Amino acid sequence: MHTPGAPMSTVPASVMRFATEEYESRLARVRAAMDERGVEVLVATDPSNMAWLTGYDGWSFYTHQAVLVFLDEDPMWWGRTIDARGARRTVYMDADRIVGYPDELVQATTMHPHQHLASLLLDMGRDAGRIGVEMDNYYYNAAAHHHLTTRLTDATFVDATGLVNWQRAVKSDQELVYMRRAARIVEKIHQRIFEMIEPGVRKSDLVAEIFRSGIAGVEGIGEDDTFGGDYPAIVPLVPSGVDASAPHLTWDDAVFEPDNATFFEVAGCYRRYHAPLCRTVYLGDPPDRLRSAEAALTEGLEAGLDTARAGNRACDVADALYRTLERAGIQKEGRCGYAVGMSYPPDWGERTISFRRSDVTVLEPGMTFHFMPGLWFDDWGLEITETILIREEGPAEPLADYPRAVMVKP
Repeated sequence: MHTPGAPMSTVPASVMRFATEEYESRLARVRAAMDERGVEVLVATDPSNMAWLTGYDGWSFYTHQAVLVFLDEDPMWWGRTIDARGARRTVYMDADRIVGYPDELVQATTMHPHQHLASLLLDMGRDAGRIGVEMDNYYYNAAAHHHLTTRLTDATFVDATGLVNWQRAVKSDQELVYMRRAARIVEKIHQRIFEMIEPGVRKSDLVAEIFRSGIAGVEGIGEDDTFGGDYPAIVPLVPSGVDASAPHLTWDDAVFEPDNATFFEVAGCYRRYHAPLCRTVYLGDPPDRLRSAEAALTEGLEAGLDTARAGNRACDVADALYRTLERAGIQKEGRCGYAVGMSYPPDWGERTISFRRSDVTVLEPGMTFHFMPGLWFDDWGLEITETILIREEGPAEPLADYPRAVMVKP
């Protein structure tokens, strides 16, 4: 919707990542969810939700910003004034729907950006309704909530955590194009890992190549086969030996040692859409315990992929994997996968559906997951994972094509 006489968006059509109609469809779904919960104004502070709703893209999430969604008028981007210029270059809305706050509010001790947001809502007459905020979100903190609620005393604040995230679960055709490109990128990253890794190579040098390869992207024979990559929401996780017993260690400048396994948890990223893929490399002759775990894990992956069908539940996928592992004498707790798609640091997950025995969410065509059955023992670890797409019929489709077996290099 464009207000007559208002300045139009300055984003060139060639730069828009999605058609305006797709943004309008997303907005309609979010409004329906708001209406169902009785939310009149939604303050979406998760940068992934902001981008999905409007197209906004920028490294500005270290300051307070939000997309405001209303039931009866166009959404509004709100953030730092210097970042409003970035909004004018990325969002699909008209320029009159972009509002910036003064720089003097950034990291100030005597005033706060959410006081500005409260004044904005007051001026708009939106201060007495039900306002939804993302309470359990990395980007909405206690100070923000304090200043918003202290000023808007006539409003009723409700927790809208996940309201937008759940609307993102089923991917559009264009989103899947981006995720497939991310999968091509992560295939290339793992190829470079295996080419470069050997005893004596510094981890920091290999991680530098992981970043270079992921951002350089893929060069093919046609325009659709040549594209650069984006920065991933999680940095490469590359623990070796005993360190691989912990899932979230990064890297240092030590060298790779012989007779050690290293798992590489990395993702290709294209236009903020992620395709994580984990593989394990062993330098030397793998011990029997690693081979046994590898066999159980790959069998469990196949069982889970076969179960990951439209109409089945998230818990069914977890059960299929865990039953396979239990037959091999391996006990695993927690979750073994989660929804993925568009994201910003510090996490590439969508924070909705998880593959675990307690999640009864029914799988639908177009949903995408990182099926992530990592194994972490007392003094070693193993990761073999896939990013998968739930199809209309049949088992899930792995988006990347890369060997699952432990990669062995003398």
